[in-house]
Amino acid sequence: MIGEERAWWQDGVIYQIYPRSFADSNGDGVGDLAGIIDRLDYLEWLGVNGIWLNPVTPSPNKDWGYDVSDYCDVHPELGDLETLDMLVAEAGRRGLRILLDIVPNHSSDQHPWFEDSRSSRSAGHRDWYVWADGRDGGPPNNWQSVFGGPTWTFDEATGQWYLHNFLPEQPDLNWWTQGVWDAFDDILRFWFDRGIAGFRIDVAHGIVNDRELRDDPPDPDAAWRLKPIYSMNRPEVHEIFRRWRTICEQYDPARLLVGETHVLDPVVMASYYGKGDELQLAFNFAFVYAPFESERTRRVVEQTEAAIPSDGWPVWTLSNHDVIRFPTRWCGGDEAKIRCALFVLLLLRGTAVLYYGDELGLEQQDVPKEAELDLAGQRDGARTPMRWSNEPGHGFTREGVEPWLPFGSGPDVAAQRDDPGSILRLCRDLLALRRERPDLRQAPYASLPSPDGVWAWSRGDRYAAAVNLGEDEAVVELAGAILVGTNRERDGEQVRSGLCLGPSEGVLVDTT
Repeated sequence: MIGEERAWWQDGVIYQIYPRSFADSNGDGVGDLAGIIDRLDYLEWLGVNGIWLNPVTPSPNKDWGYDVSDYCDVHPELGDLETLDMLVAEAGRRGLRILLDIVPNHSSDQHPWFEDSRSSRSAGHRDWYVWADGRDGGPPNNWQSVFGGPTWTFDEATGQWYLHNFLPEQPDLNWWTQGVWDAFDDILRFWFDRGIAGFRIDVAHGIVNDRELRDDPPDPDAAWRLKPIYSMNRPEVHEIFRRWRTICEQYDPARLLVGETHVLDPVVMASYYGKGDELQLAFNFAFVYAPFESERTRRVVEQTEAAIPSDGWPVWTLSNHDVIRFPTRWCGGDEAKIRCALFVLLLLRGTAVLYYGDELGLEQQDVPKEAELDLAGQRDGARTPMRWSNEPGHGFTREGVEPWLPFGSGPDVAAQRDDPGSILRLCRDLLALRRERPDLRQAPYASLPSPDGVWAWSRGDRYAAAVNLGEDEAVVELAGAILVGTNRERDGEQVRSGLCLGPSEGVLVDTT
């Protein structure tokens, strides 16, 4: 209810940073924690409330941090624990919270747990991973890796197969073993005690595998693939989140759990909220993958609002490190549509998450074949270095230094920061409106009648938003003062009756 004390993340906006690509403080071409500290003033100026960092823990980087070799330290290329503590403190001075990634589905094959596990069948950590005998001369079952190919690798030394739902260098942890549960309890507390505000949980839907290792059935919607109902998406995972939520509630303020709930049914996604005792936020991939069309995106939002528990809270994002950036995927590089997408993201009910560069309208970058580093696919184009200026090194690194991934092309912060008509300033102004007007953070969402191609909704009794995603001019039955438009020339306009919107145009109206 408006006026009640609320968690910071309900009223706030979270900014996702890929640490290697945000700011390089020491001129080695790799972004680092000290570089993020150097750019905190920008994030305060932008108006976000929290920062989610992709993995900062030690890793051989087969999957760029998502193959963890130590859950309680910092990768030397990125800094050390002291620097991370300084980041938490400096962010806190600016009212910003720090979230980390946690990877409980698998570790690196170079983690001491797995090195011990594969040393012999009687090793102390043997049952911390999923080992099994083969079947008919092949793997134990038919499961398929998310990255392609079988999800099992045969270990010659011990004569059994080990499970990896991703790369062979990412062996799956066995959550049917109590020691794994206890170890992750300690990991959570280690970081929470250092002031970390919460975790984004990698592969949250896939942590637990079927204990009997039953075959996945064919997917009725695609004959060439299997439906992962045994390799992932197991109901037992909810017990883990209830346990972790209990740990979160032991801290003041309570720590936040955000799930990478990679399911495309809003009802299934909503199940990860539990009865208010599991995740506080569950990422909505049905929204991410929907086409940017008024009817389709509106329907996902309505389904989500209907599915989540009454005390649940939606979370929305347009881009992340694993998908093609929204200005390319949703908008085809059309600036007017990019503005509309950000307008939608920041005016829905719920927590918004911006991926670094989203606020600039940064498109997916073309990375030359010889410069590609991602072994699992074509994700490098969403992870290129941030462009802070048009100077040599682009404000990311020193002049003459080759960054870890190519810069690519596109907008930079300096060019947009002082331009009142820029995408960056639109994003900042929308964030300011959210802070200033409680209804834009807290009031209910409700769809409003609108013509074909237009999506209109209310936020409480006072505010209405409308965005025309069609190809023709359209009129919406709204009246009042335009607070902000994707076309900034309309800011402050008084609409007496019948709001006219051009193609790829959105406005926020104070209807009082």
